Amino acid sequence: MVAFDLEEIHSLSDFQRNAKQHIMRMKKKRRPIVLTINGKAEMVALDVKSFQEMLEIIDRIEAVEGIRRGLESKKRGEGKTLEEFDKEMRKKYKIPQKPRK
Repeated sequence: MVAFDLEEIHSLSDFQRNAKQHIMRMKKKRRPIVLTINGKAEMVALDVKSFQEMLEIIDRIEAVEGIRRGLESKKRGEGKTLEEFDKEMRKKYKIPQKPRK
């Protein structure tokens, strides 16, 4: 879990009053701002570039996890070969066999 600097926790009302300054600082530091309502952390503001990087990291983690599950499945002898899958899909959707070279 990522810890936030105490200086980057602000009330929503302060953020609204000083939005331009908060946004400029957030973009410069590339750190999110935690916004509070009635003293309780409720929202996080993040610049677009940091958000995009976060999404890319999540995509990589999900891809690695998918590969890991696939390898574990293969070790257990589960799943189908590409040839089996191809044959099944061609039969199901009435796709002619590929010509052999």
